[in-house]
Amino acid sequence: MASKKALRLADAMNPPLIIRFSTPYESGRNNGYVLDIGPKFFLFAIIDDYQKFNGFQCSRISDVRGLRVPAPYADFYVAALRKQGQVIHRKPEIDLSSLSGLLNSAKALFSLITIHRERLRPDECVIGKVLKLSKSKLLLHTIGPHAVWHENPSEIRLRDVTRVDFGGGYEESLHLVGGDPKQLKKSKRPRKP
Repeated sequence: MASKKALRLADAMNPPLIIRFSTPYESGRNNGYVLDIGPKFFLFAIIDDYQKFNGFQCSRISDVRGLRVPAPYADFYVAALRKQGQVIHRKPEIDLSSLSGLLNSAKALFSLITIHRERLRPDECVIGKVLKLSKSKLLLHTIGPHAVWHENPSEIRLRDVTRVDFGGGYEESLHLVGGDPKQLKKSKRPRKP
């Protein structure tokens, strides 16, 4: 049985309505469109503070707080998006059936993926390319904020992942400056970010 939050998120999909929500890990609020819903995560098109689309976010449904459907001032957001010519050309085909499916499908579509572990490190994230997934862990070749690839991959427990972002301006800028990573040597031991 779907949760009340999942049902309210689904109500915002057809017709598409801008929603607002927060999570226990952030002080701010998120505005945007719900694009798809899975058993634990939902796909969200982010509208930033400049009323522009800024990538996609997959958040856990259980973390949604203060959900507003439609968002306050939704008419303003819609008008601003239209006047700026902001459109989502195509919904990314993200597999929301599991976290592994989400990560594998995002990896296939986007150069970089941002991983949040907000329960452990609320003010930190790691960004990189997915190298390997197991049932319990993710191996991520990470890039730092100076757009330099780290020599050792990061090992992340899947149970710690609370949010996954991709396709945003920051990820695109890091990839533009840092380029694709060189292949790691097999002897490099994973680090714990």
